[in-house]
Amino acid sequence: MKALVTGGTGFIGSHLIEALLQRGVEVRCLLRKTSDLKWLKGLPIERVLGDCRNKGSLREAVRGVDQVFHLAGVTKAVEEKTYFEVNGHGTDNLIHACLEHSSTPPRFIYLSSQAAAGPCRNGGRKCESDRCEPVSAYGQSKRMGEELAMEHAGELPLLILRPSAVYGPRDRDIYAFFKLLSRRINLRLSGQDQHISLCYVQDVVQAMLLAAGVQEPREQIFFLSDGHDYRMEDIGDVFATTMGIRAFSVPVPVWAISGVASCSHFLSKFTGKPPLLSKGKVEEMIQRNWVCDITKARTLLGFNPCVQLADGAKMTFDWYRKEKWL
Repeated sequence: MKALVTGGTGFIGSHLIEALLQRGVEVRCLLRKTSDLKWLKGLPIERVLGDCRNKGSLREAVRGVDQVFHLAGVTKAVEEKTYFEVNGHGTDNLIHACLEHSSTPPRFIYLSSQAAAGPCRNGGRKCESDRCEPVSAYGQSKRMGEELAMEHAGELPLLILRPSAVYGPRDRDIYAFFKLLSRRINLRLSGQDQHISLCYVQDVVQAMLLAAGVQEPREQIFFLSDGHDYRMEDIGDVFATTMGIRAFSVPVPVWAISGVASCSHFLSKFTGKPPLLSKGKVEEMIQRNWVCDITKARTLLGFNPCVQLADGAKMTFDWYRKEKWL
């Protein structure tokens, strides 16, 4: 069994590669010349240079593989068009490469995002059958990738996974939250009772491996989470308890967050680097409900999330301390 992994140098991708190797799968990793290989050092993987934005560069990457795990994507960008070039058209390019240069179309697992579906508007849990209403350019681009992929669902075995907010060792987004907590600051959005779903990275990896083993995929899209509904304020309390500290709850008004995003966007034009906080990210942050329903994944994939928040927070915090991030 040989698998191609795109985005293998990233947070989730590096964990997936380790899991595939442990199962005896030959792994080929699509890399750009600028890829940071620190999480892949010493691993017995085949490396192929290429870029999802350049279909011609994908020919050798897809040749002879049985499975494709497509995790490559952009979460931060200077210009909005970059999201669509990479997350949308990049996905389409990879699928076309699989169809044109593989003797047998490989199983294609696309790691999308809950952002592609958008928040839940009815106060319950977002289901796969609900209307997609992404609120950011990132979410819109991931939805575009889903739609382009689904156009070829009859030509190759395809499954799309939509994880909720993912956390765990090597993640830099949740790291910022831990770093603030280490200073005894627990930020929360003022005036709103927000609820979200979370998923530990190893549970996301478990879902991808299950998706790769489905014999006849007929249902293509699945939400992933640990199955619980969390209040944002409570998440900070769980993390603080894990760290053995007492943090002070600091309410932040929406206008302040929007102001920071505007300044970040302005500065990014001069630095050429993605803004620390984008306007699209603010739109995601101010939504009241990011809770999803994983009944379909449990039933059809056999997905059984094993890591609850308290345990996941401890493993993540312990890793940050071991690596001297905190």
